[in-house]
Amino acid sequence: MKEKTKISNLHQKFAEKAWKETFQLVRRCMEKPRDESKPCEPLVRSLERLQKVLHAPSMNATRSRLELIAKQQGMGFHIAESSCFLTADLFYLEVILLPCGGVQEVKVAPHGGVPVPSESLLNLLRFKRFSDFSVKLGRLFDQYNIPGDNEIKLKLLASLQYLEKDLQKISDLPREPTCSDPQMDLINNGRIGCLIAGKEDYPLTVQFYVPPNDEIKTSDSDLDPSIQAAQVTVGVSDVSHKLQTASVMSQPPQLDPQGFLIVTPLSEMPNEMLPALFLLKLQPAMPMISSFVEKLKQITDVAVSDVDLQWAPLPKLLMTGSASANSCLETLNEQNSFMVPAPGSVMHSCVLPGAAWDVPAWRAAVVDGVPFTHPAHVPGVLELLRHQCNINTLLRSCFSVQRASPGGEDVHITKQGSNCDLHFEVLPESGTSFSVTFAHPLADSLAVLLVDVSNPHQIACSLFGAGTPDPSLDECISTVLKSCLSIPATMKTLYIKLEEVTSAPLSPSRPATTEAQNDNSAPSSASAAASDEEPAPFSQSAAVPEDVVAVTASAHSPMSVAEPESIPEINSSSPVNPYPFVPAGVSHHWMGSNGKPSELI
Repeated sequence: MKEKTKISNLHQKFAEKAWKETFQLVRRCMEKPRDESKPCEPLVRSLERLQKVLHAPSMNATRSRLELIAKQQGMGFHIAESSCFLTADLFYLEVILLPCGGVQEVKVAPHGGVPVPSESLLNLLRFKRFSDFSVKLGRLFDQYNIPGDNEIKLKLLASLQYLEKDLQKISDLPREPTCSDPQMDLINNGRIGCLIAGKEDYPLTVQFYVPPNDEIKTSDSDLDPSIQAAQVTVGVSDVSHKLQTASVMSQPPQLDPQGFLIVTPLSEMPNEMLPALFLLKLQPAMPMISSFVEKLKQITDVAVSDVDLQWAPLPKLLMTGSASANSCLETLNEQNSFMVPAPGSVMHSCVLPGAAWDVPAWRAAVVDGVPFTHPAHVPGVLELLRHQCNINTLLRSCFSVQRASPGGEDVHITKQGSNCDLHFEVLPESGTSFSVTFAHPLADSLAVLLVDVSNPHQIACSLFGAGTPDPSLDECISTVLKSCLSIPATMKTLYIKLEEVTSAPLSPSRPATTEAQNDNSAPSSASAAASDEEPAPFSQSAAVPEDVVAVTASAHSPMSVAEPESIPEINSSSPVNPYPFVPAGVSHHWMGSNGKPSELI
């Protein structure tokens, strides 16, 4: 009863008071927070609720909303006539208001710089999108949230600016195009990808990967979510690192006779030991296998922080982050089996057995940033990230909706219960290869397609157990897979090719086949050849598992299969040094004996 009486007395006391007085009271309370680092959370929530209730547009209402946003981001807030200032250590925001409460202009001014209008922030405020404005302001605050005192912050900001200029010089170097689409070629094959120049309200951004068949729609303010990008920022470090205090590249940039970029080591240029390092902040964060995380360290000599890394099989991480896997596709069973659409209204049943992928070579973690200390590290890092992106795109295609087929026609999901046209199982082999086991379309046996992603720009397919005499089929399927990066679309093409080859009339160039080759009790021609010759060395994991004939039978239509002995062993051994993990475009004459830029640290 006493509590109710107190609440009733408070209601009576403030019933006749104006909203302005209430706002002032809350502000006065916020100016005396219990925690010096941020205002009292209950008071912030109270002011936010008041803002939602008060819809009448006025200059004071807009000021109050901007003040709340500044407090939430840990920024200062000041008023001068019709302008509001949201301030931080290395930049400030000036918002010029109209008497009606509207916003006339928004300017961003970095430390020591001239205020520059920001159209993106202005539009958010004009359309009353305060939540989006707060998010964008938070990103801007993070961009300038450089660790250290004011002196260190200014040094790091200057070092970051020199880095950005050097990256632009590397990006401007001429090169031979490898793709008909200039924009896609620049993103996927450029030394630095596609650079989006940093602005006062957005950091320098590197776009370095876009999947095939995705339309590129990007602007400086809103990046296309289908494009893998990275923001170039500064990150805090417990250990001091040498960072540049001048450009490390000649003007114009020079190439050696082998075509490598000549870059001056930090030891020969002005530098300073600072408690920070450069950071490629991935947008979005990327699942990476453990061997690639280790190779990042080999390129940069700086380890990726493993404090927050949670390791799991790569397909599991990809499924967790895939909306298609969670909502759009129909799960057939609990063994990571999915119904996936392929071109031509064909449905695939794709199985990725969870236990098979839970091996050390395919352990992965979601990486959100890559630290480095020299601009010459960036090309090598981007090549490694592209390599991982290709692997992720291929695996995602097994449980994600593809936007379009290689021919350009749209692909739609059709609900067909458990009725699927094609079935296949995806299993890991070596660290960068996996196998796709499927039923031969015109034979009562299994075949295996080995997919090897040996480097960022090379994908090779090898077909085993299909009994096909056409040696050009591997090259054809490799070309299809590289062009679409879709397992379902490639398997659809492979089925068609196998049907054409098997049903084609005999010709002098194609040796005659016997009925025994189509008999499930007799080995295929490929197996027979393999039995006559000594098999090539291969890793134990590369051999077809003994239980592969099951191919997750619960998810497949009843079918008889060949004996395991009729399926030839797969040689998936990776070539020696398939990926030269050294910074791309770096002159070899100053590389260490181990292929790493040891002089940079």
